[in-house]
Amino acid sequence: MEKPVVKFEEFQRLDLRVGRIIAVERMKKSEKMLKLTVNIGKEERIIVAGIAGHYDADELIGQKVVVLLNIAPRKILGVESQGMILAAEDGVLVSLLKPDKDVSEGSTIG
Repeated sequence: MEKPVVKFEEFQRLDLRVGRIIAVERMKKSEKMLKLTVNIGKEERIIVAGIAGHYDADELIGQKVVVLLNIAPRKILGVESQGMILAAEDGVLVSLLKPDKDVSEGSTIG
């Protein structure tokens, strides 16, 4: 599905950073949700993501991922999610977006 064109200035408003997943918990009331603790450099954020059907918790620890930080917090299954992990999805597969080099946590994307 094609989405409307955004101006460059609108894209610049997004705070996209590299984060490293440091802890993962399965959400008790959901088969697909995981509670991730993500180090983004100077702080850690809790992010709830619907990727449990695509990734084992153990394989996510230590992974560097792309995180949208300035999305409004949202309560998911009683946990406040403080960001969004970006992923590609083709209807069947889900693939987390990751830097191809070992850049530092908190590195900006843009």
